[in-house]
Amino acid sequence: MLLATTPVEDVDRFIEVFSTRGAEKRKLHGSKGCTVFRDPTEEDRVWAIFDWDAEGWKSFVSDPDVPPILQAAGQKGKPQAAMLIGAFDA
Repeated sequence: MLLATTPVEDVDRFIEVFSTRGAEKRKLHGSKGCTVFRDPTEEDRVWAIFDWDAEGWKSFVSDPDVPPILQAAGQKGKPQAAMLIGAFDA
């Protein structure tokens, strides 16, 4: 699992591209799916929890075809992955 965040110009535009062109490209790099959330305090920020390993993520962010997809989605910057600091029962 991987948690990532990014600021976007327009959430609806982002979702349109993220759920189509972005999904196709992520799948090519081994992503098994994700869940997306809108940030509760920053209207222009989204968070995504990916079913993806670190190697696939690194491959995706270094793919030269990805920046035009991110630009089409209206991302204001590169997606940033959060560092996992622990996993706990209940």
